[in-house]
Amino acid sequence: MKPLILHIEQIKDKTFFREFEENARTFPIIAGMIKNRECEFLEPLKIGVKAFKIRELYEVEGNFLTRIRLACSRCLKDFDTPLASDFALTYTREVPGLMDVLNAEEIELRLEEIGLLYFRGEEINLQQGIQEQVVMAFPLQPLCAEDCKGLCPKCGSDLNQKDCGCEREPSANKFAVLKNLKLEKT
Repeated sequence: MKPLILHIEQIKDKTFFREFEENARTFPIIAGMIKNRECEFLEPLKIGVKAFKIRELYEVEGNFLTRIRLACSRCLKDFDTPLASDFALTYTREVPGLMDVLNAEEIELRLEEIGLLYFRGEEINLQQGIQEQVVMAFPLQPLCAEDCKGLCPKCGSDLNQKDCGCEREPSANKFAVLKNLKLEKT
């Protein structure tokens, strides 16, 4: 059996459970992130899914867990952190030629816009859907610690190690002039 593939006959009349363990490089976008040194995966992805059928839709609920190494966005030091998330994906059969027959104006919402994923034949390939969930789970601003002080903007010293002694000017925030503004109540 191929990895990350669910066979329709396994899901037809019952709930189907499956666990996978996949190397992160199995996923093309994640492999690109690793190649560009945006992250490092320290463990394979452990993925658990539950699949069931609701009329013509196939629901796949699951979760994944791994450990990754990222660079802190404040101090630039590498740190290790777990990466985990629960997800729910909905698959439907692709209707051959449907999009060719309809004009773009006749289609208010395409299936991708309402969160449905297509599949053809008798197999559902989970690779794209799970890859998207893994990428969305990455922190927008990775921090080694919530109280990370970052680097000195003048000398570049790591302020978590020690205070460098540089004079710090207030930020050039455009709204700083409003700091002392007093408004009268009417």
